[in-house]
Amino acid sequence: MDLRSIANRVSSQVNPNIIVTVSQSTGSTIGRGGKQTPAYAAGVTGPAQLQALDGSDLRQLDGLNLQGVIQAIYLRGNLAGVIRPDSAGGDLVVIASQPNVPARLVGTYLVGKVLETWSSWTKAAIVLQNGDPNA
Repeated sequence: MDLRSIANRVSSQVNPNIIVTVSQSTGSTIGRGGKQTPAYAAGVTGPAQLQALDGSDLRQLDGLNLQGVIQAIYLRGNLAGVIRPDSAGGDLVVIASQPNVPARLVGTYLVGKVLETWSSWTKAAIVLQNGDPNA
């Protein structure tokens, strides 16, 4: 039984799904002068559910020093926050301008923390990095 699909059919009646592009971290490269630059796989586009954080989510984020615009996102597949042993993580989620998205939420987000992960879907806290999805 696919509970995520059942829940999404109900929640999308009130809060429609949006289209996002996810770029998974592949680690980093070392540039000129030894500067470390994050590297990402090509982006994959698909539907997601953007919601406010609830009390349980806020308790999980307590102490992480995340500031700014923070949203919960539900989507199929896996996202990753920082994975220090693998020198990877910090996936990016780009939300482009679209009818169901207020302009203040358009931009590039960094996965701050994975809140729930299941075999076919993930819930994560994402933090707005800029207001320009093309940056």
